[in-house]
Amino acid sequence: MKSTLALMALGAVLPTAALAQTSVTIAETAPIVTLNVTETVEAAPDMATVGTGVQTRAQTAAQAMRDNAVQMDRLIAALVKAGIPKKDIQTSGINLSAQYDYSNRDGQPSGPRFIGYEASNQLSVKLRDIKKVGTLLDTMVDAGANNVNGPSFSISDPAPMLVQARAAALKSARTQADFYAQAAGYRAARLVSIAESNSGGNPPMPMMAAARFKADAAPATPVEPGQVGSSVTLTVQYALDK
Repeated sequence: MKSTLALMALGAVLPTAALAQTSVTIAETAPIVTLNVTETVEAAPDMATVGTGVQTRAQTAAQAMRDNAVQMDRLIAALVKAGIPKKDIQTSGINLSAQYDYSNRDGQPSGPRFIGYEASNQLSVKLRDIKKVGTLLDTMVDAGANNVNGPSFSISDPAPMLVQARAAALKSARTQADFYAQAAGYRAARLVSIAESNSGGNPPMPMMAAARFKADAAPATPVEPGQVGSSVTLTVQYALDK
């Protein structure tokens, strides 16, 4: 009876042991070269983004907001009339704050002096006709905008540029890897991994300049779009084989 029980117990253990698995990881034994390669393709932009808005001041918060709403309605109507679709006009910020004069004047009580409330309503506007950017900036000012930021130029569809930048980056990485393999006395460089990050259709160093425009300025504010770049950065690893 004891032998039978022992066999039964052994039989119960065997399936569990048979199911046990061993995980084996084979590490790369060849030297690894890690390269970070960035390539940029430049092209003329086809879109500009401008920040514009209205600031108003009044003795009460309600009046400051009402005055601001009237001017903003006029500004938005002017943008739509100029051919900018509503989907390209977006509110980017509304602010209302009390304003104080902190200067100390002779004969005036010391400390801050309340001078009113300031209301601000800002828009982000996409302009898809680069040639009309200067004219549209003047249109904004003529319609009552007293705050303009930008323009910031970009490419609406950077995908084709990213393909070119990606191919150039991979070619550059291959060239560098082959050089290291030859210089170190190895037969070839074998690709192991690729990781990518990219930025598409934006200026390498965005320049957003705040400015106040006068209604009696030149017929069209001069604007130079220049070029913008789409960049791809690859982190590539190559194994050097004997």
